[in-house]
Amino acid sequence: MTYGMAEDLGKLILRVSLGVLFLMHGIHKIFNGVSGIEGMLQGVGLPGFIAYGVYVGEVLAPILVILGWHARIGAALIVFTMVVAVALAHPHQLFDLTSHGGWALELQGLFLFGAVAIAFMGPGRLSVNNR
Repeated sequence: MTYGMAEDLGKLILRVSLGVLFLMHGIHKIFNGVSGIEGMLQGVGLPGFIAYGVYVGEVLAPILVILGWHARIGAALIVFTMVVAVALAHPHQLFDLTSHGGWALELQGLFLFGAVAIAFMGPGRLSVNNR
């Protein structure tokens, strides 16, 4: 396997794993709604209808990333979604550690920084965009 092909395979693995894992959160919201997010938004003085934007960030964006079709845009949407999620739901945990010494926001951090990596690297050649 050539270096270029190994690099593209690594990008594919990162895109698909991040996209599928993030999409699961969106599928949950499709079936269960966004009322919890509406409440959090209203709690900080924002209109609750903004919560429906989560479908863009947690359904559309991961599909773009998985397919590698405008994956940089999809990844940027995931980054925005995660920044908002941490700001709304986890601000008090930003510097917390778990009882096992790990960061309390490991999952959120992996989603956030995995998406940042895809936004910088692009989808690779094993994608719908094929670049």
